[in-house]
Amino acid sequence: MSIRATDALDSHGHAHPKPENVLAIKNKIEEDIYVSIRKPKPLFWVAMAISLTCVGIGGFSWATQIINGLGEAGIMNPVGWGVYITDFVFWVGIAHSGTLISAILFLFRARFRSKFNRAAEAMTVFAVLTAGLFPLIHLGRVWFAYWLFPYPNQRLLWVNFKSPLIWDVFAVSTYLTVSVVFWYIGLVPDLAIARRMKKNKVGKVLYGIFSGGFTGSFREWHNYTQLYKFMAALAAPLVLSVHSVVSWDFAMGVVYGWHTTIFAPYFVAGAIFSGCAMVITLMVPMRRMYGLEEYITVDDFEKLAKLLMFTGLIVSYAYIVELALAVYSGNVFEYEQFMYRLTGDYAWAYWTMIICNVVSPLTLFVRKLRRSLLYLFILSIPINIGMWFERFNIIVISLAQDFDPYSFGLYTPTWIEWGITLGSFGWFFTYYLGFTRTLPVLSVSELKEEVE
Repeated sequence: MSIRATDALDSHGHAHPKPENVLAIKNKIEEDIYVSIRKPKPLFWVAMAISLTCVGIGGFSWATQIINGLGEAGIMNPVGWGVYITDFVFWVGIAHSGTLISAILFLFRARFRSKFNRAAEAMTVFAVLTAGLFPLIHLGRVWFAYWLFPYPNQRLLWVNFKSPLIWDVFAVSTYLTVSVVFWYIGLVPDLAIARRMKKNKVGKVLYGIFSGGFTGSFREWHNYTQLYKFMAALAAPLVLSVHSVVSWDFAMGVVYGWHTTIFAPYFVAGAIFSGCAMVITLMVPMRRMYGLEEYITVDDFEKLAKLLMFTGLIVSYAYIVELALAVYSGNVFEYEQFMYRLTGDYAWAYWTMIICNVVSPLTLFVRKLRRSLLYLFILSIPINIGMWFERFNIIVISLAQDFDPYSFGLYTPTWIEWGITLGSFGWFFTYYLGFTRTLPVLSVSELKEEVE
């Protein structure tokens, strides 16, 4: 925020508004945030048009698969899981990182959190909604999706609670519930402000209902802050446990390349890494769309870039450990599996992952690049691509070359799978762009608290 001539400077050179300026600054924050979402720049409409086009392509591809059957996908023996499960794990990773970033930064009192927490929490909810589509798509006969859930039925069918896939159903649904509640609680004070600023009666009534009649009294603020602390403390370990459960989809199997104890921390670190990249992908254009340069500064992005660099180093270390375990374990199947990743038919996918996830984040050691928003946005895209290929390598390569050479096979995705993947990105960005038009993209109450 810019320094006014009437602001006082402390011994460290930091600006502190005088009491008579505090109210004016608070009002300016409210006006800037709420007016900006009503009047987005043309870039918003371009992004929305592209997103809806991608949704249309994805919808057409899925409709074609439903009509003609799952044979439209390239899934074959022995690769029973392909792009669809890769997309599922990718979006679950994006989802898990959002709430984790917001909750952990809150517990550690990171001040730059208020610039990114709303985007990260919204990203979590929309990514879970996107990830939830892929088990349905992968079923083929989507109208039988209710068979996945345990319920009394006349056919005496019951799900296998020993299966990690069922653990997924409970873990992801629990995580979605907690994430929505955490996101909604953070929105309550801002919804109350929106109610006050709305001109039409319908808007006032709707925002009033969703804000729960929040008035901002001392008692309400006390209860609100205690509840928010509790939810943050609950969400942080929940994220760690839920993404560990997702990793057990693989680690509990006997397939080489999957059956390893490193998967739980490996998946959690990868989720935070990809989530930081996706927050940058979302926030750099959004800052421009709504004219929020005064509130989201280059310094804030540099701190997020440092977090991206740190998690990138953890992911790189996990790659090294994974390879070292294969070499030093003395297990010929594990060793051959990793040699196949490095030099086999899918080596191009493995080295794409290494370049995107290991090499490119190292450029963030250069301070000038960390402070370039254009570079951060460009860098975030190959990191997201690299994290998608990480899941592709884990899933497809391990299945393509299993135990018996007779059953080895090559999996090639079809245009249907690529169309649905493109549609999932359009689905996610359409949700997010719609959110930016209806709710404040920054936490107004926290920005006003910083002024205090």
